[in-house]
Amino acid sequence: MAERLLLTGASGFVGRQMLAPLAARGVELHAVARRPGPGDAVWHAADLRDDAAMRALLRDIRPAILVHAAWELTPGRFWTAPGNADWLDLSVALGEAFAASGGRRMLGLGSCAEYDWAGEGAEPWRETRPIAPATPYGRAKAALATRWAALGERRGVSVAWGRLFHLFGAGEHPGRLVPSVLGALRRGEPVALGSGRPVRDFTDTAPIGRALAALAASAVTGPVNIASGEPVAIRALAERLGRLAGRPELLRFGALPDRTGEPPAMVAAVERLRREVGWTERPCLAQDLARLVATEGAAAEG
Repeated sequence: MAERLLLTGASGFVGRQMLAPLAARGVELHAVARRPGPGDAVWHAADLRDDAAMRALLRDIRPAILVHAAWELTPGRFWTAPGNADWLDLSVALGEAFAASGGRRMLGLGSCAEYDWAGEGAEPWRETRPIAPATPYGRAKAALATRWAALGERRGVSVAWGRLFHLFGAGEHPGRLVPSVLGALRRGEPVALGSGRPVRDFTDTAPIGRALAALAASAVTGPVNIASGEPVAIRALAERLGRLAGRPELLRFGALPDRTGEPPAMVAAVERLRREVGWTERPCLAQDLARLVATEGAAAEG
């Protein structure tokens, strides 16, 4: 009999990309969202902020595996939003209720924002990098990782923590980097950017969803970086978008100041993901951006 897996945030930016790869692993997939969607899942319209409803859902489903992808991620606000503290509290309660219902494994979605951003080195960030979050979002995620790890030890539950880096992909909020640049280029508007020098680890959400599904299905515990491991300067990313849109002359580097307090390079070390989880797929940024531009261009024309 297939194990039951409960996915929260199933209609979200990352959660929706986990549906198919999780279902393909033979679990009985139950998906939670305020607005249920399509896919190979049993959908439950529920608000995790309603503690009684959340506990009733766990009692009814009794999942063996919990993948928690729900969080408040409004672009431009989530880094500093007071609501991060609320999501920390409800996520701790969710983990406790899951363990009490007999669950055996939990996977939470963390962030590179948990790590110490100090230092000028360009070395990839390993999971052993010091935890010293600089934002309320990072602090809430780091606190949840600690609380869930303690819960796992206390209740005998296997706990994994997938730390995400810089994402783009289908259904992305228009205010984020890739869609905002691409949208302006398509409208024929100049794109004001910073220097473009900061280096980041950009990955499409489709392969990220597959990597997270692999982690959920594994026996690996503790933090695991979920990223491509490939360094890309923001300038190089924007220039590629400019070429794909046929309007590279609209890019205005240096028109905006670079963000203060952020490191010059944020790139994941992905040895744990590849060697221990066994996820060997290597996302290609150029191909994934080209596919995204072509797909969204066709949708706009249709």
